[in-house]
Amino acid sequence: MAKNDRAADAPNDGTDPTRTAFERFTCRLIGLARAHLAGQLQHKVDPEDVVQSAYKSFLLRYGDEALRAEGWEGLWGLLTTITLRKCADRARYHKAERRDIAREAASPPADEPAPWQEAVGREPTPDEAVVLAETVAQLLTELGADERPIIELSLQGFSTQEISELLGRAERSVRRVRERARIQLERLRMDVN
Repeated sequence: MAKNDRAADAPNDGTDPTRTAFERFTCRLIGLARAHLAGQLQHKVDPEDVVQSAYKSFLLRYGDEALRAEGWEGLWGLLTTITLRKCADRARYHKAERRDIAREAASPPADEPAPWQEAVGREPTPDEAVVLAETVAQLLTELGADERPIIELSLQGFSTQEISELLGRAERSVRRVRERARIQLERLRMDVN
């Protein structure tokens, strides 16, 4: 678009007509993008980001000189089309099968704790504590005397390397005993079910 066209089409109030048009277009384009990204997409896509992307596409494609739009209305039409296509692309992206926003779980109400917060802070019930104690006792009785300290330290949170250093055993031996204990626990779980 030639500078003469910009000067003729823009208001003459002493401000830069290009800047005035840019600000006016930006506000209108953000409103347009917001209207087309309603619903669940509002939390995923920012309308301002869509408009910035539309401006970037416009400037990369047309630059300063190659634009042949017919005045401000032609420019508005072109920017509107680019923005609407960007909105459609973002909606298509977020509705793809693996990312489908319709499959997302809703957030819990503000007065309820999130499920992960409940799980982290929850103490075992007395019944769960009894089952755990019985399972550990049964596991330890099935282990040899040299294997019990490895599992006891594992239950206390020590790493393989720390257990190896504390007991003077090879790390590979510690890993092997831990794996045997894991298999025995799986067997006990299968017996219960």
